[in-house]
Parts: sequence; structure tokens; C-alpha cells
Amino acid sequence: QVQPVESGGGLVQAGGSLRLSCAASGSISSINAVGWHRQVLGKFREMVATITSDGITNYADSVKGRFSISRDDAKNTVYLQMNSLKPEDTSVYYCNILSGQLVYWGQGTQVTVSS
Repeated sequence: QVQPVESGGGLVQAGGSLRLSCAASGSISSINAVGWHRQVLGKFREMVATITSDGITNYADSVKGRFSISRDDAKNTVYLQMNSLKPEDTSVYYCNILSGQLVYWGQGTQVTVSS
């Protein structure tokens, strides 16, 4: 019943910034948490950042101090602000929503950081 849709990816130089958006479509009865994950070819999916319904955030060590997750409930959107981007941040970024003990995944948005 919930379909996250990611946007905001693109090509950026190292040191630059991007803001990813995750908009939820469909009916949402309850949301426990929203997260951003990333996955590159040949690698396991990595948790990047999460935010719970009560506003608690968590970040992967590799992005702490550079990325921040936030939400705009009025727009049904969660954001991932990415600053000081590095080439190793290059990946497909996926939004996921935890609702009623079910996890819904978006299709992803490509982020490419050039050196």
C-alpha cells in the first residue's frame, strides 16, 4: 500500500552536495521508521541513515557529519542531505519505509560523485 519514490540523484563533483527526496505514495496507516540505503555492484546493501517516528536518527559511520536525514510530514517526504560528497559515495540510493512491520522499498536514484 506504500510506494516510496526517490528523486534528487545526479552527478556532482567531490566536495559538493545533493539532497535526495523520498516521497511516499499510497495510503499509509502508520510509519515506524524511514531509512536510506545504498548499494553498488558487487556489494551488500548498506544502511546510510534512518529516522524513526519519534525523530531519532542514526547514521552509518562513513557518512556521519556529512549526511543528515530529515522529514516533512506535510509533504509526506523524507530527505537525505548529502554534503562533502566523496567518490566512494557513488551508489544507487534507496528509500525504505517501515510501516506496520512491513518494509516498502523504492526503485532507487543514482548518485555519482566525480573526483
